Amino acid sequence: MLTTALRLYGKRDLRLETFELPEMQDDEILATVVTDSLCLSSWKEANQGEDHKKVPDDVATHPIIIGHEFCGDIIAVGKKWQHKFQPGQRYVIQANLQLADRPDCPGYSFPWVGGEATHVVIPNVVMEQDCLLAYEGETYFEGSLVEPLSCVIGAFNANYHLQEGTYNHNMGIRPQGRTLILGGTGPMGLLAIDYALHGPINPALLVVTDTNHDKLSYARKHYPSEPQTLIHYLHAQDAAYDTLMALTGGHGFDDIFVFVPNEQLLTLASSLLAPDGCMNFFAGPQDKQFSAPINFYDVHYAFTHYVGTSGGNTDDMRAAVKLIEEKKVQAAKVVTHILGLNAAGETTLELPKVGGGKKLVYTGKALPLTALSQIDDPALCAILERHHGIWSKEAEQYLLSHAEEI
Repeated sequence: MLTTALRLYGKRDLRLETFELPEMQDDEILATVVTDSLCLSSWKEANQGEDHKKVPDDVATHPIIIGHEFCGDIIAVGKKWQHKFQPGQRYVIQANLQLADRPDCPGYSFPWVGGEATHVVIPNVVMEQDCLLAYEGETYFEGSLVEPLSCVIGAFNANYHLQEGTYNHNMGIRPQGRTLILGGTGPMGLLAIDYALHGPINPALLVVTDTNHDKLSYARKHYPSEPQTLIHYLHAQDAAYDTLMALTGGHGFDDIFVFVPNEQLLTLASSLLAPDGCMNFFAGPQDKQFSAPINFYDVHYAFTHYVGTSGGNTDDMRAAVKLIEEKKVQAAKVVTHILGLNAAGETTLELPKVGGGKKLVYTGKALPLTALSQIDDPALCAILERHHGIWSKEAEQYLLSHAEEI
């Protein structure tokens, strides 16, 4: 079967190509990809090329398909997996395979599977690792947001606090505690806000900072306080130590998530931890020597904790699927742009400059990168207006029916 896919050949070398997929084997699955959401991790991957730990050394001669936040339909199932999957099923993939002997992941390491493609062959190892999941949500695009939401869930699950009088751990953020998200109005930050508000454990206080006024205004509009959680949004200029500490009544924060790899921000976070507080370094730096001063006096005497997370696991993915299927988390709010596969390469390489939230690729379509606020199709504009500017099932169905094929 022919596929059109965006392939990585090396540092900043992405090529959109049409080629024949190999015949599906008895332990493989053939599928379409309908949507893929662009991730900053893919920008890092494209910049680093063969130097990226998940990208094969021989990518120049054996290119891989990029993209790891994707959703589509199963076309055919090899004999080995026919007891578990059927043609016509909608699916999502947990890209973090967690293989014991190698770092391979869809979107980074495989020649025939990745999100920036019209059709893919899913290899046996994905199913063996239980990383192919059935998805029954209403939209493909929300399926593409399952993976980023699972990363947030994994981060919240990784934080921990001590059981009183012991060194045993209670996993997760502190229930009805004080949570701080630094640099928290990008797409991952917005998902973290949504999960803090509507996930299984909610803080009593949630403080979110960022440097972008427009993003803060967007977050303030779409994620207001809930009965169980009071939210404060602060520009970084107004988020000095004294101001942040005062919001906690001088107690400090029980859980802090740092969404920007910035030395000063990490040191600030360290100073704001409450006794038995936990800081999660969520942002992935490109510099392997990146470091920052933290307060080791508090590590010893105040039992402060530090963790870092890079992606979720399959359990986190299942939890994300359930939250989206049950409409408890409104993942659609993080989508700010749409595009076709034709524009995915350039957009990936320039992702930090684009701004906004999630960029949603409809892989079977030819569309320029377009902000939702800049869409000029009258019918699609009317749909967006009905949904208060938020991407929706109705908008997706219209686009799939009317947009030009790739």
